[in-house]
Amino acid sequence: MLNFIVCGIAGHMGGNILELLKDDGQARVVCGVDVKKPENFAGKVFSRFEEVDVKADAVIDFSSPACLADELCYCTKNGVPAVIAATGYTPAQLEAMKEAAKKTAIFRTANFSVGVNLLVRLVREAAAFLGEKFDVEIVEKHHNLKKDAPSGTALMLADAANSAFAQKKPYIYGREGMTGARGREIGLHAVRGGTIVGEHDVLFCGEDEIVTLSHSARSKKVFAAGAIRAAKWIAGKPAGMYDMNDLLGNP
Repeated sequence: MLNFIVCGIAGHMGGNILELLKDDGQARVVCGVDVKKPENFAGKVFSRFEEVDVKADAVIDFSSPACLADELCYCTKNGVPAVIAATGYTPAQLEAMKEAAKKTAIFRTANFSVGVNLLVRLVREAAAFLGEKFDVEIVEKHHNLKKDAPSGTALMLADAANSAFAQKKPYIYGREGMTGARGREIGLHAVRGGTIVGEHDVLFCGEDEIVTLSHSARSKKVFAAGAIRAAKWIAGKPAGMYDMNDLLGNP
């Protein structure tokens, strides 16, 4: 039986993980890290990683970038892999993950949905096939409580498209005023409202035709299920940086 620590256990995603692992025969939540304790969890919940006194096979983190330093310190000290599912990290924090990956396994992706990761591959292939004659625009929609914009998934999709152009296209985040004719950029646009779980549209706009690749999540459970799958997979893996390409297989 694999033992997992859930960082952000009292949040919505923590609740989904608890529900999905309730009757799982391979893994369980052994403790949580959060400032609050969920009502549906009888185990220990610590306010900081330095207080954790139980052994675990992996950490699943759906909290916020504010917890990262404490988490990485715990994981590298104890050799515990981490599945990092939050977004909005600074360049310095992303670099800290790479440093931690020299000592333990770190799994990070902006989106744990299998469908989204298929979309990333399709966007990469479409950009390479369509080339410079098609403008690329990305529209992402999320609930009104999401803190970062554009979403990490939108940036992942932009990077996938930009890989066809050696990452040379600049990113434009929304447009306002007299911007003039469109340049060689990739446009990213964020919509926030209601309880939208997550929707992403990638538009390839050419002369007299538009190709649109889309993904729509109907429940946050798809992200929790993906993170659990990643945690099961990364348990026991050697130090290094991993992502969904490693989990799903890189064609």
